[in-house]
Amino acid sequence: MEVGARRLLTLASAMVFLEVAFYAAIAPLLPDYVDELHLGKAAAGILSGSYAAATVIFALPAGYVTSRVGARLTVIVGLLLLGCSSVAFGLVDQILLLDGARFLQGCAGALIWAGALGWLLSTASEESRGSVVGTALGTSVAGALVGPALGALAATLGTEVVFGAVMVVSLALAYAAWRLPGAAPQAPQARREIVEALTSRPVLEASLFVGVPSVMFGAIEVLVPLRIDSLGGGHALIAAGFIAGAAVQTVLSPLAGRASDRVGRRLPYRIGIGICAISMVALALAGSLGATLGALLIACLGAGICLAPAMVLITDVTDAANLHQGFAASLSNMSWATGQVIGGIGGGAIAAAAGFAAPTLAISAILVLGGFYAVRIPGRVTVS
Repeated sequence: MEVGARRLLTLASAMVFLEVAFYAAIAPLLPDYVDELHLGKAAAGILSGSYAAATVIFALPAGYVTSRVGARLTVIVGLLLLGCSSVAFGLVDQILLLDGARFLQGCAGALIWAGALGWLLSTASEESRGSVVGTALGTSVAGALVGPALGALAATLGTEVVFGAVMVVSLALAYAAWRLPGAAPQAPQARREIVEALTSRPVLEASLFVGVPSVMFGAIEVLVPLRIDSLGGGHALIAAGFIAGAAVQTVLSPLAGRASDRVGRRLPYRIGIGICAISMVALALAGSLGATLGALLIACLGAGICLAPAMVLITDVTDAANLHQGFAASLSNMSWATGQVIGGIGGGAIAAAAGFAAPTLAISAILVLGGFYAVRIPGRVTVS
């Protein structure tokens, strides 16, 4: 890999690391917000899911912005917005303001992902996409590994200090992005052509394969911290569980991405989605802290295997449709975020109404259906 390409991969990885780290920092803090602000499970789901909701809304606009103004300017604006909204989140103590700050963080995340991955993919060859996406995804998961630790630190030192530090890091990364040469601009596409490509069946199917396991993660990020808290675990145990799970994904994502370059996208996806389905049944049956943490680790194992091939598939189909790769990043982000919103808000609401096992078993069924659909359409899931 050339020096410029390595620098770009390092910078893009650092940007998505930062974004995901402060997305994931909410997990250890969630029980405190529930207690201090007297939130129900549904309200806790909204606080956790508002970040992802913003990503759903702004993912495709972020891809469009990237295709028009370039990846470099897109990530710089995203980083500055992430810094400002994180400072606000650390300072406020009212639920509507917290929801609003998380929403703005999600808007920033959409810009960062579209710009950073679009920048990377525009320079990567078709044969190395799995490796590049897997590396970036593994780094983002490493951010998820650090995020709960930052949340636990914020619970101890105060959210003002920890979330305020995001501004400093964001400014440093924005300066580094400004110093790198931007990707060569592509000829703009007509809006009608963009819409037709985005709504084509291969693109919608590829997006579905990212969204299905993301439903699981949206529910896990709400239900597992609350479950651990109800079983007597504290901030440290919640953080340790998510850190261990993220470590598993950090190792597996680059390996799964490289494997998908060799054997196709479908096989690793099917294996991973099957493991995820088993983990949700295990979580529904878990009656102790050890069993709950074990189910969480199994879920992360499955996600580490299936998510990278699914995201690379989106780059394949968008490239075939002659779309700017900023849209590939945006579609991956939107599909992930849509699943997060459904899993987080829906999982919390169903758990409040029908108990903890109901949403986990329902998600297991969704995962099984997603895996079965992937088996039934091999011609559209693999890349010829």
